[in-house]
Amino acid sequence: MSKTTLTISSKNYSSWSLRGWLMARMAGLDFEEIVLPPDDPGVKAEMLLLAPSMLVPSLRHNGIRIWDTLAIAEYLHEVKPKAGLLPADRAARAHCRAISGEMHSGFTSLRSALPMNLKGKFKGYKVWSRAQADIDHVLSIWKGCLDQYGGPFLFGAQPCMADAMYAPVVTRLQTYDVTLSDPACAAYCKAILALPAMREWTAAALLEPEAIDELEVEF
Repeated sequence: MSKTTLTISSKNYSSWSLRGWLMARMAGLDFEEIVLPPDDPGVKAEMLLLAPSMLVPSLRHNGIRIWDTLAIAEYLHEVKPKAGLLPADRAARAHCRAISGEMHSGFTSLRSALPMNLKGKFKGYKVWSRAQADIDHVLSIWKGCLDQYGGPFLFGAQPCMADAMYAPVVTRLQTYDVTLSDPACAAYCKAILALPAMREWTAAALLEPEAIDELEVEF
């Protein structure tokens, strides 16, 4: 049997890599990381939102190659159905897919104005109106899920695909000093950041020596 690999890029900057990596961890998949350098032109284009995410993340499992975070999530759900990447209830499963798809294809103002940067700390950062509208919509999605399914994660007691999709947003809110007035959403962010997999990823990100000038916010 061929070994399982997950190709990712910078743990500091690459939100798509984080999503795919978290899903693989949540599924309990044993994999080897292949890390592409962030100065690779294709990888850099993806992180700057100038190209679709095709290089990272990319999962190779049992001779099958899967790219794109949603495709990886669906594949992992098929091969690890007991891991709970998607809720057991059909209605909740449809809801999970819907908000995951929304994160996958939307919120471009938030992504471009607040790029993922785990090493960055920008106190008092001014969020422009379009990005704030995206943040407000994300928070409404979170609040709706937390109220409906009881938390501490979006669909109940354990993290799932939707939590992996929104985890980079949690890091952005922390990086850019965005205050959350809703206690449930603030508690959700703490729960995501406290996940052992998130702690592992963040610790590795903080050790990265590389910096991408275009993704370093200046004032």
